Amino acid sequence: MAEWLLSASWQRRVKAMTASAGSAGRAAVPLLLCALLAPGGAYVLDDSDGLGREFDGIGAVSGGGPNFGASLHILKVEIGGDGQTTDGTEPSHMHYALDENYFRGYEWWLMKEAKKRNPNITLIGLPWSFPGWLGKGFNWPYVNLQLTAYYVVTWIVGAKRYHDLDIDYIGIWNERSYNANYIKILRKMLNYQGLQRVKIIASDNLWESISASMLLDAELFKVVDVIGAHYPGTHSAKDAKLTGKKLWSSEDFSTLNSDTGAGCWGRILNQNYINGYMTSTIAWNLVASYYEQLPYGRCGLMTAQEPWSGHYVVDSPVWVSAHTTQFTQPGWYYLKTVGHLEKGGSYVALTDGLGNLTIIIETMSHKHSKCIRPFLPYFNVSQQFATFVLKGSFSEIPELQVWYTKLGKTSERFLFKQLDSLWLLDSDGSFTLNLHEDELFTLTTLTTGRKGSYPLPPKSQPFPSTYKDDFNVDYPFFSEAPNFADQTGVFEYFTNIEDPGEHHFTLRQVLNQRPITWAADASNTISIIGDYNWTNLTIKCDVYIETPDTGGVFIAGRVNKGGILIRSARGIFFWIFANGSYRVTGDLAGWIIYALGRVEVTAKKWYTLTLTIKGHFSSGMLNDKSLWTDIPVNFPKNGWAAIGTHSFEFAQFDNFHVEATR
Repeated sequence: MAEWLLSASWQRRVKAMTASAGSAGRAAVPLLLCALLAPGGAYVLDDSDGLGREFDGIGAVSGGGPNFGASLHILKVEIGGDGQTTDGTEPSHMHYALDENYFRGYEWWLMKEAKKRNPNITLIGLPWSFPGWLGKGFNWPYVNLQLTAYYVVTWIVGAKRYHDLDIDYIGIWNERSYNANYIKILRKMLNYQGLQRVKIIASDNLWESISASMLLDAELFKVVDVIGAHYPGTHSAKDAKLTGKKLWSSEDFSTLNSDTGAGCWGRILNQNYINGYMTSTIAWNLVASYYEQLPYGRCGLMTAQEPWSGHYVVDSPVWVSAHTTQFTQPGWYYLKTVGHLEKGGSYVALTDGLGNLTIIIETMSHKHSKCIRPFLPYFNVSQQFATFVLKGSFSEIPELQVWYTKLGKTSERFLFKQLDSLWLLDSDGSFTLNLHEDELFTLTTLTTGRKGSYPLPPKSQPFPSTYKDDFNVDYPFFSEAPNFADQTGVFEYFTNIEDPGEHHFTLRQVLNQRPITWAADASNTISIIGDYNWTNLTIKCDVYIETPDTGGVFIAGRVNKGGILIRSARGIFFWIFANGSYRVTGDLAGWIIYALGRVEVTAKKWYTLTLTIKGHFSSGMLNDKSLWTDIPVNFPKNGWAAIGTHSFEFAQFDNFHVEATR
């Protein structure tokens, strides 16, 4: 048997060496031959002197599937707060003080789907915005600390009560100020509710302030379990390390999911621990499922932005994730012997303490691994021979499975390809790799790795040029209508009990006060839909103003901005108001006025608005009668369709219909 293993090892090595002329086959070459070919670094992987920090997992914001693709360990979701949070608003479970609904939005569904695929996935909740009633008239969530803590705890309790979801970690306020007394009160309220197992992450911003505060405040130090920083550039602050607490990059990546984005992801997954002792890295975002022209288009690990066609793309960051996630689990430990390669790149190694070992090596070049932030100082990566020596409890490992990725030119590109396994019995636990730029290797004792296959996605299609929605859904699965993307305000399916006829089921804007904002939400509510490249279009929609005297609604076309830029959106906006006036503006804010006048409009009555934009001119109708014509429109040239209200007010929409051309 021993002779066969030695023979098999030599045969496999010769095969690997022979195949090394091709990128995909290059796994390991004989140690003696390597020494003759070129000098290289030697790296010892040893647990004799103990282990490094406990690994907490790799995740994504807003999830996982065991050994198929990304196989994420962590899903971090937004606790919807009714405000704009980069590419849209997410509804709160408590729009108003006496309101509770644990079926709004998509996060509950997403968490349950993640649990189906990975029952052990870690769940994290974090607020970006908060409903306005918590602020008592101020744009601040810390006016009443007990009330805000109560609001967050109800979300955790509701997750369990209505969806059987156990939230593992809770955050404070995404990338905004923390309040030490609030964190302490939150801990006490969690304990009072029997939620001692829920841990607190703070402060999802920078390292410095929260770390220093913890070192000076014993009670705060005690109640914060994890220090989470965003986009740390693979480094942590001195004070953060002095606390001895777990350190996480609790939001990172947010880079276009090209091969450069994949290089960014591969580099930081290793170097966040090597440089900064971060034991978890969480990508923003999980899946790019929003209109691509919104901010940070295609900045997810994969792309699925055409629900109307079903088209999706499993982008390279998914397979880069797999190099770590498929061969580790939370509860494993990093080895102390991790670090940088002599000629650029890095390596980490992790063990489960039961004999299993996983080694991840990356050689991402500066050019092909720039993340969107922060600035990346220049470094050089060049071809090198790297010898790894297994010692301690790993010295007797007989075989390692090998997985390989090469990013870059299509002709040389491989994504998560399994190579021949590496036999070590005749090499004293040593092996040498011939490493080139922009490569990833995973060498592991685990034999469970798998590159999942999936059906060819449906062909990409533009948004339908003819689109209708009458919102006639009696028991909607989701609270929001498909394809509409709320940018300020919240638009939900509504059953109008006062109208058993044509407008029994409608879409309603449900916020009556401005939320505690995270971004620069508009002063008006707005939901966009359609194809950003639409130029000529006719939008028709029934509208219902609920607020007497001051209320107002609009339909719009060629809307050119959204997300965190929504306040400055341009387009053609057709407004009617309960005070008996209409207005046509060239922007959402209403500064650019094309036309205005009087019209027979009042609250509590249905009207049909029609907006037609063709070339450089636009016209509008009220109840199918012409109200204004041939208003010149020179900018924008294209954009989405939209509906909305004049302020944070109740209003309803029905029988939405658009006919458009690109």
